This record gives sequence, C-alpha cells and structure tokens, in this order.
Amino acid sequence: MEFQTISVIGLGYIGLPTAAAFAARRKQVIGVDVNQHAVDTINRGEIHIVEPELDMLVHAAVTQGHLRAVTSPEPADAFLVAVPTPFTDGYKPDLSYIEAASRAIAPVLKKGNLVVLESTSPVGATEQMAKWLAEMRPDLSFPQENGEASDIRIAHCPERVLPGHVIRELVENDRIIGGMTRRCSEAARALYQTFVTGECVITDARTAEMCKLTENASRDVGIAFANELSLICDRLDINVWELIRLANRHPRVNILQPGPGVGGHCIAVDPWFIVDSAPEEARLIRTARAVNDSKPHWVVERVKRAAARFKEPVIACLGLAFKANIDDLRESPALEIVAMLADARIGGIVAVEPNISALPQPLLGKIELMSMADAINAADIIVLLVDHRGFTSMDGNRMLSKVLIDTRGVLARG
Repeated sequence: MEFQTISVIGLGYIGLPTAAAFAARRKQVIGVDVNQHAVDTINRGEIHIVEPELDMLVHAAVTQGHLRAVTSPEPADAFLVAVPTPFTDGYKPDLSYIEAASRAIAPVLKKGNLVVLESTSPVGATEQMAKWLAEMRPDLSFPQENGEASDIRIAHCPERVLPGHVIRELVENDRIIGGMTRRCSEAARALYQTFVTGECVITDARTAEMCKLTENASRDVGIAFANELSLICDRLDINVWELIRLANRHPRVNILQPGPGVGGHCIAVDPWFIVDSAPEEARLIRTARAVNDSKPHWVVERVKRAAARFKEPVIACLGLAFKANIDDLRESPALEIVAMLADARIGGIVAVEPNISALPQPLLGKIELMSMADAINAADIIVLLVDHRGFTSMDGNRMLSKVLIDTRGVLARG
C-alpha cells in the first residue's frame, strides 16, 4: 500500500517529530494544529518546542517542500491523530481532543484512507474514534461494521519515545500496531515502515492501547517504590542514593532513582486510565499513583522546615521541567513544588530553568526567573528539582554555605 500524502493531526511533542520523520523520507506531509502560532512557526521552518535535532529536520522538510502546516485538515492518504489525552476531575479520561480531531478529519476522508490514533488512550478509545468517524460519514464503511471489507482502515499505534531522544527513538524503537482488523494492522505497519527501523509488531487495537498504559504504569510503580524508600530512609537517617546503589549490585535487583514526584504527559497520567477501566482490580497501580502524587508535598514540608531557620530566606529552585534537558512542563512535580512554595509565603522564591525564556502563567508575579549563578549567589536554601545537564556539573563547594535539598541525588551521584 502506497502512502504519498500523510496528515498529522496535532503538532506537539510527538506529532511534529513524527511529521518531520515522514517528511525526511520525502513523503508529502500536512501538519494540522489549532494553534496558529505553531502553524506559522513551522511554516517558517522553525519549531515551537525544544527537542534535539528536530529544528534541523523541520527546517529541511519545510525548505524542500515536504512539510507544511495548516489549521484545518485537508485530504490525504493517511491520518495520524496525535492530540492530548488528559484526565478530568476524578481522574476520568478526557477524550474531547480525540473527538474534535475525529470530527475535523471526517469530512475529508475518502475510500482507502488509513486513520491511526497515536495518542496514548484508555482501552476502547480507538473503537470510539471509529464510531465518531462513522457518525460523520455514513457514506463510508468502517471496520466495526464491515470488518476487512471496510472503506476506511483504523488502527492504534502509540508513541514510545523519551523526550530529549525523540528523533532517534522514533526511528529505532519497536512499534506496537493494533488494527481493528488484520488488514488495518497491515496498512498501518506499511505506513510506519516508511521510517521505522525497529520491528513493527502487530496485535489488536485494545491490546495496543493497554500495552502503552502498561509500560507507563510499570515505570510508575517502580518509581513509587524508590520514592517510598526515600521517605523511609529520611526517617531512618540513611542515604537513599547509597542504599539503592548497593542494593542494585544484586544481579536481579534494579531499583529506579527517587525524585520529587512523577511528571510528564505519560507516566503521571496513563496509570489512571487503567484504574478508571478496572477500579477494583488496579489496587497496586492506584497506590503507586498516590505515593508519587504525595512526594511533592513531602518536598515542600522539608523546605518549610529549612526555611524556619531563617528570618527572610531566599529559596532557589533549580528546574521546572518534568525531566532533565527538556522544556516540557506538563504535569511537572517541580512546577507543582515551586507553586506551592510561592503560595506558602515562607520567603523569596527564585527559579532556574535554562530551557524556557519566560515563566508559565501560574508562576507569573509570584517568583523570579534567574540564571543559575545569580540564583545560587542570592539563595539561602537551594532546592534541586531537575537534574538538567548544567546542574549536574555544578561545583559542590559553592553549596557549602547553603542549605541544600537535593531531590535528585545529583551531588550524591557526583
């Protein structure tokens, strides 16, 4: 099956790199996003997010005429939906972005098209997308009604990449492809083999959806164990970083590293999709979420205790992103901690985040964004929240006169 024109719906941290990967293979790629600023930026050959190597790929793709961005879908051979899937109050999955994308592309669908849901989704979301498309286009047949003979092929293929390494991992990582029929799966596999050198493994749509959720829930449980260990070790006056290093010398033990919590659009969100779908059975997964969600509050209490030693302390918070060396603030525990500290009014709060140029809305007017040198000089208390490259190489001797709360074990590892 030949796919000459590919449309990517959603030009964020996954959609734009995916669009660039197809464009690099000389496919005609139409990127669609409701954000006019993002569309205009991309059409200038520039990017609106931080991801190594992506700027060069996008510039080349746009310059050579293989990638352009628009705000409304146009006809294509394949459509990839890569829009957000957050949760609502009560940790219920929010499929409104997927629904909006489905209703937007439905008018331009034609017989033989492939629609792939890339967004990490609760089990059954791909089938729901197919229903929305069928409602909009009764003149076309879909897999839920016509099986292998359907006019439109539908599949789920979740991304499995690490921010900061997206370009390499998009190409090299195996992909799990779950079609609503075997023919749907084969069509999706042919599409991804355009640029994926890893294996494209076929399963059904529900298993593919659950696979991505399982991967992230597994990580969440592992991090929760490490975070709980850090609480216990603090109570018992044990260096948790040394403890984990020693325990990991066992040939069958591989404990993860603790931190200030868990953030990002995947690990902090996806386990709730499993809990929502099987609330009675997902006891361990729910508990891990509770442990990780409580860790920022524990960090704040430690800072408050340290601040009580000073009359008007200056507290420097190093890092706002949810992980090292990226600009992504989504579900960031560091951002949550800084916001709570600002609201607590226990001192002056300054932040260092080398990957952004302006504070996010929740922090505007509450704290000051500084360079690392200025923040360290001004601070009485330093709270290391993200192990950005610049932070891991800093001179520990500069901290000797400061109170240091190192939630990432940077100095312990260094």
